[in-house]
Amino acid sequence: MPLTFQLDPAVTPELRDGVLKLWADVSNAGGAVGFVPPVTPEAIRPELLKHLAAMTEGRSRLLVGRDEAGEIAATTFFTFNTHRLMTHWAWLYTVMVHPRHQGMGYGRDLLAAAERAARGFDGIEAIRLTCRGGLGLERFYGSCGYKEVGRVPGAIRVAPGDDRDDVFMLLTLD
Repeated sequence: MPLTFQLDPAVTPELRDGVLKLWADVSNAGGAVGFVPPVTPEAIRPELLKHLAAMTEGRSRLLVGRDEAGEIAATTFFTFNTHRLMTHWAWLYTVMVHPRHQGMGYGRDLLAAAERAARGFDGIEAIRLTCRGGLGLERFYGSCGYKEVGRVPGAIRVAPGDDRDDVFMLLTLD
């Protein structure tokens, strides 16, 4: 059954807890979303609060995908540029699909929903994101229409002696 997507859901305790649980579950399954396992929702909370503050200020928007049980199964945050020369594109951050839903096409569905949402944002002509090298993520994003436009070798230190490339991807909204 497909996910149901909602842009700009009400920020309730249920939403906050659901996003925190998703983020911890994805991280602990080895997902490249800013943390390495093991991590707890409490360790992630300060990062989520930064995103929520940016939403309150109008600098970010949240896209949530819910499964058939109504649980948060996928999310991503849009962040808008404040630099006057870069307001024509937005960042996509923290692209996540719960591990129990991976391999079912929900990642593609999330990116398609994000593209549809971005097409409705005034003046946005492209979406940029970064991903951690060494996991094949750039191939996945490439299969969804994103193009690799840059790479910083060894920019992400997952652990001592385990440095990964920071890969920049772009989707133009023609």
